[in-house]
Amino acid sequence: MIALSLRPSQRRWQTITFPSTLYLFPILDLLLQEVPSHLYWDMRLGLQEALVNAAKHGNSLDPSKLIEVKFAKQRQTYVWMIADQGQGFCPPVSCHWPAQPSPCPEHRQECGRGIFILFQVFDEVAWFNEGKELRLTKYLTD
Repeated sequence: MIALSLRPSQRRWQTITFPSTLYLFPILDLLLQEVPSHLYWDMRLGLQEALVNAAKHGNSLDPSKLIEVKFAKQRQTYVWMIADQGQGFCPPVSCHWPAQPSPCPEHRQECGRGIFILFQVFDEVAWFNEGKELRLTKYLTD
C-alpha cells in the first residue's frame, strides 16, 4: 500500500506499509527512486539494514506485524521514517569510537553491524517511541 500526503511544510511524504519480510528488493527500489546515482549503493545498504532490523529484530519476522516507511525529499535533504510493531529497544547513543554508554544501563545495548552501518551511511540517525521508530536523514552537498 502506498499513501501520499502533504504536510504543512510542503514536504511531500509518501508512505509504504508492508508485512514483515526479508524480501526487500521492490521496497528498496521504491524508497530509492530519487536518490542520486553517486549515493545509491550506500543508501541502499543503509536502508536495507534498517528494514532488516525492523522486520527481524522489531517484528520477529511475524507477517501479521507491519512495517511502515514514510519518506520525503525536500531540497537537499532525504528523510526516511521507519516504524515497526515490536517491543522496541534501547538504542545506542552513537557508534563512534570511543563507544558512548547506553542511556539504558539495564540493557547495555551494543552497536551491532547494522546499526554501525546506519551511523556510517546517514548524517542523522535517531530513534523514537521507545526504539520502535527510526529516522534516517541524508543531506546532499554540492
